[in-house]
Amino acid sequence: MSEKFKLLSNGRLLALPATLAVLDPATEQVIAEVPDCTAELLDATVRAAQAAFAGWSTTPLPDRAARLQALAHRIGDHADELAALLTREQGKPLAMARAEVLGCVHWCRSFAAMALPVAERTDAAGIRWVTQRVPLGVVAAIAPWNFPLSLAVWKLAPALLAGNTVIVKPSPFTPLATLRLGELAADLFPPGVLNVLSGGDDLGPMLTAHPGIAKVAFTGSTATGRRVMASAAPTLKHLTLELGGNDAAIVMPDVDVAKVARRLFMGAFLNSGQVCIAAKRIFVHDSIYAAFAAAFVAAAKAAPMGPGHQEGVLLGPVQNRPQYERVKDLIAATRDAGHRFLTGGEVPEGPGYFIPPTVVDNPPDDARVVVEEPFGPIVPLLRFSDVDEVVRRANDSEFGLGGSVWSADVGQARAIAVRLQAGTVWINNVHLLDPQSPFAGRKQSGIGAENGIEGLLEFTAIQTLVG
Repeated sequence: MSEKFKLLSNGRLLALPATLAVLDPATEQVIAEVPDCTAELLDATVRAAQAAFAGWSTTPLPDRAARLQALAHRIGDHADELAALLTREQGKPLAMARAEVLGCVHWCRSFAAMALPVAERTDAAGIRWVTQRVPLGVVAAIAPWNFPLSLAVWKLAPALLAGNTVIVKPSPFTPLATLRLGELAADLFPPGVLNVLSGGDDLGPMLTAHPGIAKVAFTGSTATGRRVMASAAPTLKHLTLELGGNDAAIVMPDVDVAKVARRLFMGAFLNSGQVCIAAKRIFVHDSIYAAFAAAFVAAAKAAPMGPGHQEGVLLGPVQNRPQYERVKDLIAATRDAGHRFLTGGEVPEGPGYFIPPTVVDNPPDDARVVVEEPFGPIVPLLRFSDVDEVVRRANDSEFGLGGSVWSADVGQARAIAVRLQAGTVWINNVHLLDPQSPFAGRKQSGIGAENGIEGLLEFTAIQTLVG
């Protein structure tokens, strides 16, 4: 029998007559029923959040920070429970789910330690000018299904600290841990300050177009981000959009091949490739290509795949049926185009959305597997021979989220990194993120920033007091 969850609206935990089924992607079995928020309840929640804004926005910042610290403590106390929910709904290995939960604790505590800047001066006429940051109003925080809990916290923590009220909307594929977070937080904030609403595909557009929403913070695909931007335009909502990526990794000939191949295997296939900053195009110098490909394929073949709760599993399933079918279609198109698979390329029968890690051998740059963001366990290895050539090819993408450069010569790696058109470029590493440092995309990978003081300021407006 599936579990039933409640949403959080205006301080109340509510069950609704209409529900959505949530599946375990490892078994395709229904594991829970969650409320399907109606337009009427959304309107009521927005009104409650607007009403709560007056009190919350004038609450002293240290008191708001203390509430965030309390939330961090509450999440930490329930880390095992939340991690188990994440694994069941998302499919990722339990150790990775626990790391995501503990990351939420760290993010809440880090934002709670931040302060909003104030600039003050007195001009020659004796007039005092004070520029401060003020909250916007009601924030819609829309999180995706690949890291549902952490990417919700990336939004709600700075939004709440800045004095906004928040409505969190998780993906209908992965609402469970976020709804449970709402239950755990219900008594930590005044009614209406933090709300968590689950619903189907129509809830997101209703939320982003709602005239009572002052800002939308969204993580998801570039295609959906464009629709979010269009729906926000009539009311000129503030926006932060963290969108798709097609990150290039550049491997220079002086690396420790075996070590870098193992690191980049996880850089590409962590969470079964369902990571916006996964290494999705791996450029390897000609002189080491064969050795690197052999080591990379060996890592792929040695990676245990299965349900995330099983001991030792490294790769879980693709999270949902639509994404599973998209990845299968990309594999089929790659095969039909005549490109060679170094490993993988076959999808097993049976329950669960499992796709073994698939590695494609040096396809042309205009191949779908190179141009598109697969968001699944498939990656091309690409040969290069010249730095200028590989920089040009790496930048030849509509995306500009992240990238990495691998070399024993750190100076050379940095010189290459600054030429890449990406918001974050790692040197001899990948996937490192920190709440103190901004994370932002270029080109079609997003607008605005998350994390750092820059991410905090995204949830504020500028106000200058004169006199």
